[in-house]
Amino acid sequence: MSTTFWRFSLLLLAAVLAACSPDAPKFRSTDITGADFGKELSLTGHDGKPRTLADFRGKVVVLFFGYTHCPDICPTTLADMAAVMKKLGADAARVQVLFVTVDPERDTPEILSKYVPAFDPAFLGLSGDAAATQRAAKEFKIFYEQRPGSAPGAYTVDHSAQSYVFDAKGQLRLFVRHDRIAQDLADDLRALLKEKT
Repeated sequence: MSTTFWRFSLLLLAAVLAACSPDAPKFRSTDITGADFGKELSLTGHDGKPRTLADFRGKVVVLFFGYTHCPDICPTTLADMAAVMKKLGADAARVQVLFVTVDPERDTPEILSKYVPAFDPAFLGLSGDAAATQRAAKEFKIFYEQRPGSAPGAYTVDHSAQSYVFDAKGQLRLFVRHDRIAQDLADDLRALLKEKT
C-alpha cells in the first residue's frame, strides 16, 4: 500500500482518538459550540442596571426567554433551574441564570424583581422596550407572538422554550430543551465549570 494511504490512515486514527479523548466534554444537551448567533444581549436587569453578556464573564450563564403570565412552561422551567442550582451546591455561585421577558408591556422591572428571584434569589430578570426585545429574540432565534385573550391585557404569548448555556468565557455552548433541564442541566453545568477559563 502507498505511503499516502498510511499517512491518511494515521491522520484519521489520530482524529478519532482526539474526538474520544477523556478531556473533551461530554454533554447531555445539544452542543452548539461555534454557533454564529447568540453573541450579543443588551437589556436592563430587574435591579435597574443595564446588562450585557460581558457582565457575566467568569460565570457559566443559562439564558431563558419567557414571561411572567406564562401558565406552564416558564414557571416549570424556572423551578427546574432552581432545583439544578440546589444540586450544584456551592458551585451554583459560579452560575448565573437570566430570564428575558418576551412581554415587556406587562413585565415591568418591578414585576420581574418579584417573580424571578422567587425561584432563586440569584436569578436575574431582563427586559427592554419592544425594539430591544425584538433584537434579543432575533439574536437568539427566539419566536414569540401575542395571542388575544378574553379581555384586553389578558393575552398570552406563544414563544420558543429552549434555554442556552454560555461558558465562563462568554461563548455560546449548549441548547437545552425545556423538558430536559431537570435531567441534563446539572451534569452539563458541572462539565462546563471544570473547563479552564
